[in-house]
Amino acid sequence: MQYEPRWPESDDEQTVVLPAVSPGPEPASRPRLRRALWISGGALGALLVVYLIDLLTSQGSVPRGVTVAGVDVGGLDRPVAERELRGLIEPRLTQPLTVTAGAARTTLSPTLAGLRLDWSATLDQAGDQPLNPFTRLASFFSTHEIGVVSHAEDDRLGPALEDLRGRVDREAVEGTVRFEGTTPVAVAPQPGQKLDVAAAEAAVLKEWASGKELALPVVPTPVKTTQQGVQAALDQFARPAVASPVTLTGEGAAAVLQPRDIAAALTFAPADGGALVPVLDQKKLVSVAGPQLKATEKEGKEATVGFSGGKPVVEPSVDGKTVDWEPSLKPLPDVLKRADQRELKAVYKNSPAKVTTEQANALGVKEVVGEFTTGGFAPDSGVNIRVVAQKVNGAIVKPGETFSLNGFTGPRGKPQGYVEAGVIENGAPAREVGGGISQFATTLYNAAYFAGMKDAGHKEHSYYISRYPAAREATVFQNPDGSSVIDLKFTNDSDTGIAIQTIWSPSSLTVKLWGTKRYSVDSIPGERTNPTPQPTKPGPAENCHASNGAPGFTTTDTRVLKDAATGQEVSRHTRTVRYNPQPKITCGA
Repeated sequence: MQYEPRWPESDDEQTVVLPAVSPGPEPASRPRLRRALWISGGALGALLVVYLIDLLTSQGSVPRGVTVAGVDVGGLDRPVAERELRGLIEPRLTQPLTVTAGAARTTLSPTLAGLRLDWSATLDQAGDQPLNPFTRLASFFSTHEIGVVSHAEDDRLGPALEDLRGRVDREAVEGTVRFEGTTPVAVAPQPGQKLDVAAAEAAVLKEWASGKELALPVVPTPVKTTQQGVQAALDQFARPAVASPVTLTGEGAAAVLQPRDIAAALTFAPADGGALVPVLDQKKLVSVAGPQLKATEKEGKEATVGFSGGKPVVEPSVDGKTVDWEPSLKPLPDVLKRADQRELKAVYKNSPAKVTTEQANALGVKEVVGEFTTGGFAPDSGVNIRVVAQKVNGAIVKPGETFSLNGFTGPRGKPQGYVEAGVIENGAPAREVGGGISQFATTLYNAAYFAGMKDAGHKEHSYYISRYPAAREATVFQNPDGSSVIDLKFTNDSDTGIAIQTIWSPSSLTVKLWGTKRYSVDSIPGERTNPTPQPTKPGPAENCHASNGAPGFTTTDTRVLKDAATGQEVSRHTRTVRYNPQPKITCGA
């Protein structure tokens, strides 16, 4: 289109008028953009409406995709979800729960363990409906297991699991080599296990309602040995060790250790690196080889004090010579590995006497420092008194040493020559092996009393015996195995030694203590007070011995020590004793 400009007609006219120009047709892309925006907005609005509707309609229900112990309860109202869980899970809750723990497989009773499922708290774990639209969308395509909330009533789960340990726990067994006769047999190592009770409690509370087999945690107990180490010990040591005898040569004789003796004394212990090291029981080896080499040894003897012509005489000591087993058997492990030259040489050592002749002569045993005599014993009691008197006669108590009658005699039974004799048991006459030894104890106690020895422990009879001085007597007692129950002890607190002399006859016993006199001793008896009448008690149906009994009372004894040279009082000690009444024993009607 053409146009011409229109110029002003006069100088005053300033306006230039241009012809109108047509805009032309609209571009095609704009309508499409508007339509896309309308469609997107509509879709978004629709989704928003759907989201709001879903959000409003799902209020109070369990979020979608939630499972409890494998049961899908997502989207259900809480009451419906709880009914669903109860209907499907509750039947499981009383059934035995199969559990495994390491290599063990057993069952656990939920009822005995006090297990209870908390339905409300379980559903509380699911939480509220999520507001995030993407989370809500994802819940249509996924599941989320929240597990159960359980409780163990009355703290019964812990004890139930502890009881389970008896079926689960297994001690580790180290590999070793044992012997069947003289045949070595490999024993494979077996690791042990212990139930981790604390972790097991948590696992049970979390998983027991699933109805599935439950694996409980265990703590392994490792072993040090390996199968390779066991096999090496078998091949390299055990088999060669019992292949042939070993000879131990002494001075003039030899001992032979047969394969059966070696097998009985040989064991193996774990070592570093999974290996086994041989361990030889020296006592078992000595018990076999010792008697065979006994003739090559010389028995030692301690110096003792004998009595000749009424005076003490030192009987000399003799040093002994014995096999020193420690160095003698030390090379044995190396010898056992060899197929030939299986010999050892015995090593000897001197065994000096504990009390030498010189020591005995220097003890200062030269005079009687205390003595006492008792009598009136029955013939059977007299046998036991004679046996113990012979045992104690010549005993030496060095300065500072304590003499124990039970310790010195050892067991007093039939193998030692003691016989059954009368005793007082619960106030009634009875009989037992070794009866009558208390008379020797009382005699020895009084000899030590007048020698000024220090009392290191004694006990009076429960009932007073009229042939003994009141509050100045003693009893002793041993168990059947010889272990001490009531003992008599005194300590030699002087600077010189003490030798004990015993003189026995069928009617009396005298005990003398020889040494160097320090004191003259006075005994001051006290009055008898607090008398207690004796009760009457029926005796046994068989072998009954009637007796009149005796009243009980309390009394004292005071020992006064005076210097033997000056006569000045050194010390004074009073002992108070309470004697029980001795029942009157009646027999028959």
